[in-house]
Amino acid sequence: RILRAADWLLEHHVCDLTTLGNPDDIAARSKDLGLNLSDATIADPQGTDDESIEQAEKFAATFAELRKKKGITLDDARETMKDISYYATMMIYDGQADGMVSGVAHTTAHTIRPALQIIKTAPGSSVVSSIFLIVMRGKLWAFGDCAVNPNPTPEQLAEIAVTSADTAASFGIDPRVALLSYSTGSSGAGDDVDKVTRAVEFAQRKAAGTSRNGNPIAIDGPIQFDAAVEPAVGKKKMPDSDVAGQATVFVFPTLDAGNIAYKAVQRTANALAVGPVLQGLNKPVNDLSRGATVPDIINTVAVTAVQVAAQISTRDSAQS
Repeated sequence: RILRAADWLLEHHVCDLTTLGNPDDIAARSKDLGLNLSDATIADPQGTDDESIEQAEKFAATFAELRKKKGITLDDARETMKDISYYATMMIYDGQADGMVSGVAHTTAHTIRPALQIIKTAPGSSVVSSIFLIVMRGKLWAFGDCAVNPNPTPEQLAEIAVTSADTAASFGIDPRVALLSYSTGSSGAGDDVDKVTRAVEFAQRKAAGTSRNGNPIAIDGPIQFDAAVEPAVGKKKMPDSDVAGQATVFVFPTLDAGNIAYKAVQRTANALAVGPVLQGLNKPVNDLSRGATVPDIINTVAVTAVQVAAQISTRDSAQS
């Protein structure tokens, strides 16, 4: 699956691509499948040639320095660099790559843990979260967090909301952020509603002074899903809201709710769900399901390339 996706990405010039693994095995398998990976860079964490050994040693020394306060020795680091996820993350840290996609043969934790240890969270971020891009006829939505945080606090939920707005905007979505609940406004009561109410207050303060296309980021809630997406319902339940009836970014109060919702929409509405797109890290690192199809891999690599481009654009704007 990885090789087939790599062949398509290279043929269509989506990005420069590095594939990790044994070069001889990759070449042989590509030939068997009739694929052309000649434009890809191949990096082997366990290579025995001088160049591979020198790079692994360099990465090990850097990792040992980064983690010395955690008691990591150089020998520990050398062993760690044999792990493909750690090696790939060190390539990002060293500037040899701009982003990473992993997960077809690894768990989400195995993808995220090296990123947290090496490239760390972005300035102003305290939590790594995710969105799914939900693509339907005439609609492009973002759902978060559906993959990482089981039960975020109000403060974390607020950060997820603002970060999701930024991520959505990088994909051309005008972010109108709905923090979802079983209650709209003050129609319901309970600890779960109070949590979302506090999160909305935190998010609105956090987003104050920021804008997209010259307009403040619209954030509102607690709000039920029907009031968030249906104009007539939104106008009736929350008439003074800039989000009700026209939401594009949906923030779920728990991982349980978010994961169930995105899968329900994906399977019943014939929607394309792209993700999870991780956010809150210094550099783009994205996770794949171990059941990911070739189109899933292609889409996630393309999404990662968009995130890289957005980061470069933001950096250049700040410097100018």
